[in-house]
This record gives sequence, C-alpha cells and structure tokens, in this order.
Amino acid sequence: MKKILFFAMSVLSGFAAQAQDTVETTVKGDIVSSYIWRGQDLGSAAVQPTLGVGYKGLSLTAWGSYGLVNTADTKEFDLTLAYTTGGFNIGITDYWFDAGLDPDARYFKYDAHGTNHVFEANIGYDFGFASLQWFTNFAGNDGTNKDDKRAYSSYMEVVVPFKLATVDWTATAGAVPWATTSYGTTGFAVTNVSLKATKDIKVTDTFSIPVFGQVIGNPCSQKAYLVFGFTLQP
Repeated sequence: MKKILFFAMSVLSGFAAQAQDTVETTVKGDIVSSYIWRGQDLGSAAVQPTLGVGYKGLSLTAWGSYGLVNTADTKEFDLTLAYTTGGFNIGITDYWFDAGLDPDARYFKYDAHGTNHVFEANIGYDFGFASLQWFTNFAGNDGTNKDDKRAYSSYMEVVVPFKLATVDWTATAGAVPWATTSYGTTGFAVTNVSLKATKDIKVTDTFSIPVFGQVIGNPCSQKAYLVFGFTLQP
C-alpha cells in the first residue's frame, strides 16, 4: 500500500514539475447543523476546518470534522493529494476516523487489519455545466460485500451548479454501484440526492460570510435531512 501511495504521489508531482505559478493557500472553516456525507448521517452540529496548499493544479488539503454538541459524534481527519488540469481531476484521500478497527483510535496505526484509516482514489471531469466523479476505496478499513470480502467500496456522483435569483445552487445525485457495508447497500443504490443554496451575507465592504442551506435525501435508507451552515474564511 505504501508503494502505491508513493507511486501516486510521484505521478501527481510529475504533472506539476514545470509549473511556474505562485503557491496558493486555503484556510477556512465550516460550521454545520449536522454532518451528512454522501447521504449518510455522521453526527449533529460540527466544526469542519480546511487547510490547503496548491501549486499549478497540484494540491494537498487537510480537512477535519469535530462534533460541537455530542462528543460521541464522528471525529475525522482527512488528507487529500489531488491534481487538476482543465476539467480533469484525480486524487487520493486518506480518511481517518476515531472509530474503526483500532479500539485505541491511534492515528499512526496503519496495520491492514487494525487501522482506522480508509484510502480512496478518485477521478472525475468538470464539463462546466456539470461534473462527474468516481471514488473507490483501495486500502485500509474498507467495507465488505455479500461474500464478506473487501468490497472496494465505490461511489459515483453528478453535480450540476446553477444560479437562480442571485443565489448559487448545486444539485447532486450520487449512487453506490455494488454491495458494501460501508454504505449499507446490497447492490446498486441511489444514496444521495441533494439541493444546496449558497448566498454571501455582506458584513463589511471587504468581508462577507457564505451561508448555505441544503436538503438531502437518501432513497436507499429512506432518510432525509435539512442542513444549515456558514463558512468563515479570511
């Protein structure tokens, strides 16, 4: 697995070897009323910080989530290495959760049969009017299929952005292609149908706060959610 990660990082780095652009950084944090991910309920109100650095399409991003109300909610720390050129993008994400195969929730435990890390690869393309993404777990604490074997859990989605009445909207439809305990599916299933609206609230002439609301449905689990949040970014 380490060899796969090293190879992927080498390939991604090679894409940006001739870059001359300046380094860009991202520092921001979302506050959400509940943490819903790909149609799955991962907890109540949470703070979700982001720290990233990018250079000519190549980026490394750290993202986390920590419950503000219930200390038993999912605690998460993710690292994503990605490359984007034009509309095309590829990436690898290392997800770490406080719950998993390691009862002590040790971050630096990477044992294949005792880790809380999940490693996922993704590939996608943004056509402008819509984007398509495919994600597959390839190592770590993945779910199992009907035969109790590694499922290589996967998720695919289409995202359509549009503008209506001075508000930025995003429509998303996502599905799991086969059985996996990671998403609670027994075969192909639509797990995420959502509509999100975002509007900047002006605070001063130089500072505004993006506020968003999102309606999310999971046809597979028969659950629906309404999420409110805002983003703080210098």
